Order: sequence, then structure tokens, then C-alpha cells
Amino acid sequence: MNIELAQVSRWYGNVVAVNDVTMTIGPGVTGLLGPNGAGKSTLLHMMAGFLAPSGGTVTLDGTAIWRNHDVYRSIGLVPEREAVYGFLTGRQFVLSSARLHRLPDPEGAAGKALALVEMEAAADRRIETYSKGMRQRVKVAAALVHDPAVLLLDEPFNGMDPRQRMHLMDLVRSMGAEGRTVLFSSHILEEVERVAQHIEVLVAGRHAASGDFREIRRRMTDRPHLFRVRSSDDRRLASALIADASAGSVSLTEAGLEVHAVDFRRFTRLLPRLARDADVRIWQVSPADEDLESVFSYLINRSS
Repeated sequence: MNIELAQVSRWYGNVVAVNDVTMTIGPGVTGLLGPNGAGKSTLLHMMAGFLAPSGGTVTLDGTAIWRNHDVYRSIGLVPEREAVYGFLTGRQFVLSSARLHRLPDPEGAAGKALALVEMEAAADRRIETYSKGMRQRVKVAAALVHDPAVLLLDEPFNGMDPRQRMHLMDLVRSMGAEGRTVLFSSHILEEVERVAQHIEVLVAGRHAASGDFREIRRRMTDRPHLFRVRSSDDRRLASALIADASAGSVSLTEAGLEVHAVDFRRFTRLLPRLARDADVRIWQVSPADEDLESVFSYLINRSS
């Protein structure tokens, strides 16, 4: 099944959460990548039918999702925020979801979903005793109980230990291989790389990039970088760097050199050689713009 977004926007008063996003999510695993506050949760909730778009359309195989209760038979949502009742056991929580879907064998469906996320041993404990990772897994079980063709997961790996994370990653990959449409959000590129076949990047509510993870990684790596360099002779090193095209600009500061590298790969190979030839000892090289916001902002500015 395909989820299609056409010029979708969502605003709250004067605040624009999602701005004119157009994309298609098809079978397989897609990662929705972006920094915190990018609008990922808002976008997922519109795809799940829990939020109305302020503009544009969100459809499932050509049928509008908003106010269409029939789509809930095909969609499962795992929200980021806590959506569990601590006084229930894990089994009771998943069973309640099965009954809401009016499944013919709710007990059997609940047991199968709990087994998928390896929660059988803790199924009869109250959710308030669960760790963050266990609560994440029981939410996944509740979303899978009706065997949906579309699964939407909002930051699903948060709070999981390494073993739990690996198991859920394997489960997500297997569902994509079965032909389901799986979309999960994350602000961690490496997390998306390990699971998704396709990546959509969202920044400040706007669609910044689309492609497989190799292409997205290349675009992030090849962007201009700002480095801070400390050496035994900053002036001599600056003169050597300015003579090469890989450094767009070089500034002398009290803390050392600030180098704006326009060719990342060439600069990282060139710097040690230039320092050696100039008889300059490098003490420190550190990126000055490696935070996620800087990386993603570059992508969206490039696509503007």
C-alpha cells in the first residue's frame, strides 16, 4: 500500500509544523530522518489519520485518510509519547487493542503480537513496572495486533537496550521484506542506515531530501565544513591552506584557525601533508558545525 502526501501543511495558529510536504511512502522500510522539532511526529499523525492537514491531501492508495475509519484496519501507529496505561498488564493492553479492532480471536492475536516483540515472559506484569524499552515493545505489539499492512513508528528505538534494539530492527526489516509499508522516524542517521531502504529528510517542517541512505550520507559528507585547528604556527599553516582550493576561507582567531573547507575529502587528506611540509605541528582539529541542526539545515538550504 502507498501513502501519498501532496503539498501537505499543518499549522497551529502562527506556528507552521509541516510546510508544503510532498512525498510517497511505498512498500518496504522508509526512514523519516530529521532533528528534534522537525515536524516528524506531526507528519506521522496525519498519515495515521489522527490529525487533519491544514492544507494538501494525505491518502492511502488514493483514499483520503482523515475521517476515514476504514483505514484503521490497515494502519498501525506506535507514537513516541507514552500511550500506555500503567495499571494494565502488557497482555491486557494488547488485548484491548485487539478487541477494539473486533478481531475474531482477540486472545490469540494478542498472544501472537506479544511473541513477535518477545514480551511473553513479562506479559502478565503491570505496565507500570516495565522499563522504557519494555513499554516501547508493548506499544509495538498493540500496533501489530491486527496485522496491519502499514506500520508507522515514531522514534521506536528510544530507551531500548542494545539487544532490544537489534531485535526490533530485525522485526522492522522482516516486515518490510514481507511487502508491508513501514515508516519510522529517527533523528539518528546511523539508526536509519541500519534499517531503512529509503530515507526522507525533514527539517523545520520542510522536505529537505529523499533517496537511499548512501546518497543522503554522501550529500551530508560532501557539504562545506567548518573546522577549528590549533597548531604550533597558525600563521604559517594558514598561508599554506589559503593556497589550496579545498579551503574556501581561513581565519586567524585567539583560539586558533577557523577553516571553511569546501572540499571535505581533499581537506582531510591535505591538512597533514601541508603541516608536514611547512614544518608545523598540529595539536587539535575539531569540527565546529557537526550538530544535527547544522547538517540538516545545509540539506534544506541546498534544496530551496
